[in-house]
Amino acid sequence: MAKKNGNNNEEPLEKQLWKAADKLRKNIDAAEYKHVVLGLIFLKYISDAFEELFNKLNAGEGEYAGADPEDKDEYKAENVFFVPTEARWNFLLSIAKQPTIGKSVDEAMDAIEKENPSLKGVLPKVYARQNLDPTSLGELIDLIGNIALGDAKSRSADVLGHVFEYFLGEFALAEGKQGGQFYTPRSIVELLVLMLEPYKGRVFDPCCGSGGMFVQSEKFVTEHQGRVNDISIYGQESNQTTWRLAKMNLAIRGIDSSQVKWNNEGSFLNDAHKDLKADYIIANPPFNVSDWSGDLLRTDGRWQYGTPPVGNANYAWIQHFMYHLAPSGQAGFVLAKGALTSKSSGEGEIRKALIEADLVDCIVNLPAKLFLNTQIPASLWFLSRNRTNGKFKNRSKEILFIDARNMGFLINRRTKELSQDDIKLIADTYHNWRNPNGNYEDVKGFCNATPVEKVKELDYVLTPGRYVGLADEEDDFDFKERFTTLKAEFEEQLKEETELNKRISDNLAKINFNEQ
Repeated sequence: MAKKNGNNNEEPLEKQLWKAADKLRKNIDAAEYKHVVLGLIFLKYISDAFEELFNKLNAGEGEYAGADPEDKDEYKAENVFFVPTEARWNFLLSIAKQPTIGKSVDEAMDAIEKENPSLKGVLPKVYARQNLDPTSLGELIDLIGNIALGDAKSRSADVLGHVFEYFLGEFALAEGKQGGQFYTPRSIVELLVLMLEPYKGRVFDPCCGSGGMFVQSEKFVTEHQGRVNDISIYGQESNQTTWRLAKMNLAIRGIDSSQVKWNNEGSFLNDAHKDLKADYIIANPPFNVSDWSGDLLRTDGRWQYGTPPVGNANYAWIQHFMYHLAPSGQAGFVLAKGALTSKSSGEGEIRKALIEADLVDCIVNLPAKLFLNTQIPASLWFLSRNRTNGKFKNRSKEILFIDARNMGFLINRRTKELSQDDIKLIADTYHNWRNPNGNYEDVKGFCNATPVEKVKELDYVLTPGRYVGLADEEDDFDFKERFTTLKAEFEEQLKEETELNKRISDNLAKINFNEQ
């Protein structure tokens, strides 16, 4: 299905589909339209899987002899969703040109949820809305009907899963800042997973967005000839719409999402996995959150290294991760770069306690412009409960610093990505330092294995630039980066202040109205 562009290069299927689907969007916002498109891709996936098994049961050969193709238990036994007649893709395709197609798709989604309890409350019912033109919806159904032609479930799942993942990224780009709330850029997810190597055990993400960390973890195991059933996933998401995307994203990959939970209070106020001790934590929590209900949690048992400030959740997230790590567990997560140096409201003391407890394994300084929802520079933290274990070499009393600020390439005017070579270089550097047979060397301006004593001398600051030295005549102080950081932080604070003033004004108006 790939076609050639003007340069005689074949254009990938997912790009063709995105262009065609985006053309049909017309006057609908990307934030709303993504549920329309992703819901249909999901429906196509479960219908393909159902039809393949239905045909085997109907043929009644071998192990399927005497089977009833309409018996729901037959599908449950094979871990395939049961799709009732009115929700099957071929039926919807046959009525795609009718003006009531939107109502029919909504009813199909309802019917699937009723037959499959694990999907209850997950599927979008947005197809009968007035702003979605029935003709465009019919064309979209035709378009998606061409994905993954052929009846092999494995091929169908792989192609549809890839298209779903690609569309998530494109919708996130189209939404800009809002899109960053449900989607972590793929290159960052790949880097986190490649560095941690989650081959076996429990993988946890307490702010899981649309589930990209889990998808990449399973993909990593598969690509390295591991057994995908050797890892189990646990997650939590406070935004119900995003949680629905995660459930569909995981189901389309055949990943068990029964332990991916939603509640609107979030991980701090309502921890959905209180007793979980995970082998791996991979996460991208929201940066610098000020309204995380910290005032209600001053004496919480998770704050083993110091009480985090009410006005910033960064160090609450770090301690939440540590609380959920198994005795030999490892965590890799994204955090605003300011957390590497901040001393406000006791954050410096918490960082000192983490370093002195020998938990900090590696810090990676990331390039700017990697994230869709913020211009605030970010870093990757890698923490380990046991840095003397036999699986890796003894890294006690040493921290690896990697400065990757100058890596990455622009994919548009505002956004960068890490290349596959960048990802491999950073991950290989970490593995060569961590692994017993690794061939690690410090590289000036890029990486340095630093004794904790030196970190103490520099007042427990964790900025890689302080330790890796200068490459050639490069100045350690990056004025442009510092200016961008301060500007972004100022703009965010200004926005918060504006929103707060509006809420106060609205409340005063209500009080005045009531008094009258």
